[in-house]
Amino acid sequence: MKKILTYGTFDLLHEGHINLLKRAKEKGDYLIVGLSNDAFNNIKNKQTYFSFETRKLILESIRYVDLVIEEKNWEQKISDVIKHEIDVFVMGDDWKGEFDFLMEYCEVQYLPRTLGISTTKIKQDLFRKAHV
Repeated sequence: MKKILTYGTFDLLHEGHINLLKRAKEKGDYLIVGLSNDAFNNIKNKQTYFSFETRKLILESIRYVDLVIEEKNWEQKISDVIKHEIDVFVMGDDWKGEFDFLMEYCEVQYLPRTLGISTTKIKQDLFRKAHV
């Protein structure tokens, strides 16, 4: 069985998230998603609309996702790759080069982002609409 791993916050789920998860799943048989918990998002200065538990519930209902694990810090990636016997680590290409250190443990691939959509853009659009 070929195992794939990706990470993210996955707040305000949108087409770009689904595209990433679908393309990641196409790389193997079993997709594990490391989901940033609320405390870790605070460290990264990311505000989420949905709680960790809600985002986890949503991810678990997506057919491409086989397992959701909690991401608590930057440092856990190597141990997650080893613990879950990961074959391919996948991230969006906005992270290109950032996780090359994992090449010692598994294949690393950066996938193109879906153009024109992001959680940040959704939040900006909603803010603009509210202030017009």
